[in-house]
Amino acid sequence: MLSDKDRIFTNLYGYEDWRLEAARKRGDWDGTKDILAKGRDWIIEEVKKSGLRGRGGAGFPTGLKWSFMPKESDGRPHYLVVNADESEPGTCKDREMMRHDPHKLIEGCLLAGFAMGANHAFIYLRGEYIFERNRLQAAVDEAYDAGLIGPNACGSGWDFDVIVHHGAGAYICGEETALIESLEGKKGMPRLKPPFPANVGLYGNPSTVNNVESIAVAPTILRRGGDWFAGFGRPGNTGTKVFSISGHVNNPCNVEEEMSIPLKELIEKHAGGVRGGWDNLLAVIPGGSSVPLIPKDVCDTVLMDFDALKEVQSGLGTAAVIVMDKSTDVIKAIARLSYFYKHESCGQCTPCREGTGWMWRVMERMAKGEAEVEEIDTLLKVTKQVEGHTICALGDAAAWPIQGVIRHFRHEFEDRIAARKARQAGAPAVAAE
Repeated sequence: MLSDKDRIFTNLYGYEDWRLEAARKRGDWDGTKDILAKGRDWIIEEVKKSGLRGRGGAGFPTGLKWSFMPKESDGRPHYLVVNADESEPGTCKDREMMRHDPHKLIEGCLLAGFAMGANHAFIYLRGEYIFERNRLQAAVDEAYDAGLIGPNACGSGWDFDVIVHHGAGAYICGEETALIESLEGKKGMPRLKPPFPANVGLYGNPSTVNNVESIAVAPTILRRGGDWFAGFGRPGNTGTKVFSISGHVNNPCNVEEEMSIPLKELIEKHAGGVRGGWDNLLAVIPGGSSVPLIPKDVCDTVLMDFDALKEVQSGLGTAAVIVMDKSTDVIKAIARLSYFYKHESCGQCTPCREGTGWMWRVMERMAKGEAEVEEIDTLLKVTKQVEGHTICALGDAAAWPIQGVIRHFRHEFEDRIAARKARQAGAPAVAAE
């Protein structure tokens, strides 16, 4: 288990005060001016050395993403945009960081912004995060009053402003270009890429969009060194990670742990184990609702990192671990997620606009057994036609949970169809082989 001395989010549970004075006692804003004095290139190289990969779901190398920003300004301002639109079902990590450790995020904005030549950071919060917005804005005000941000931030000679922007509660705005559109006052609809935000982003200027956790860990990495962070986890999957564990566990929680921790160990040591014991486990969605579930036999040994979960045809995503025990109607559960993606589609792309509603309706029929066995393959085929054929990844997010449940629980679909037909015929149900 990760030792307390190596935890980055030392106030994740809010046992201590969130304000600036207490944050400084925990090490925030310590030597920030000296870090800035080391220069933009040093900061980016140190983050590259750490192996930090984006904590918002895609897992793209953070230092590499920062390096895409133009080295020299062509007269246009550079922007840092922080994605705090935490709308993925099951994910609840960023809100705790903003509630209890907001100064880590603000300091991270300054260091990341400086590294990319950005004098402005915009933090885009989920529409439902009222308390978090107020808390974060209060922390930003504290940082301005203390001279940590604003003109001559931390006495470094670098001017830096932080703007807290409240969204309207649309899941699609978690996609970086839809978020940018929303920031500009438009409908939150994803943009075609290229051009990429690093060339043409917010207001047509070079911009980088990063998740809250990706930015909040940067100050500690820069203080303790990229090699320190790279010492946790497996190669290519390094560092610490905040996991959100919910569902059928005895103690749902957020916990910071080492990357590549075994899923079983994560659940049993931090969430009190599966309700009814490990043998009562049916399946786990390991990375938020958009990744395919994995059954118990995979959960027994799988590691919680990007590559290990990809190997079992799932993904780490936002590391929101949703645990389902054997009392779960797994088809109905995935049908409920299908409704969510149908509801949250922006409607811009035809495969997503039409496909998400169609997949949801078929999943509802499957949950009741009101289908034919042949329709299972038709449903799977449609998910493949939606996946990879949309501007953003919402189409993939709608398709993958259905693919996962068919891959591992096809027998449930077949048995339910057979049982309904048997009831209609007045004969006892016979399970499909």
